[in-house]
Amino acid sequence: MGLTGVAATFSAQTLARRKEFGVLRHLGVRRGQIVWMLAAEGALLGLVGAAAGLALGVGMSQILIHVVNPQSFNWTMETRLPWSLLAGLGAALALTSAGTAVLAGRGALSDTAVRAVREDW
Repeated sequence: MGLTGVAATFSAQTLARRKEFGVLRHLGVRRGQIVWMLAAEGALLGLVGAAAGLALGVGMSQILIHVVNPQSFNWTMETRLPWSLLAGLGAALALTSAGTAVLAGRGALSDTAVRAVREDW
């Protein structure tokens, strides 16, 4: 579900940035470099999302474990986080976000550089 949001966001962004990509192409930036830029942006977005989700999830779980459970059910438990699993999932999210950003951005790179900036002339 989250990757659908990433794809929609990057599709809208790349359509809005089509002229920017055209100008970059005129300045000599190769198509592959723009694809790498989109992949880096997607990976960064995935990492930020994973970090925010992890921080909010851990915070919410601690409130439930140490506040709600003792008050409502008269019990609590110990917190153990599977760090290797969480790191692997974060890396997978960053990779899939980068791939999704590249796939979504391919449409904006399909036009020639001249067509992308022709409205500015």
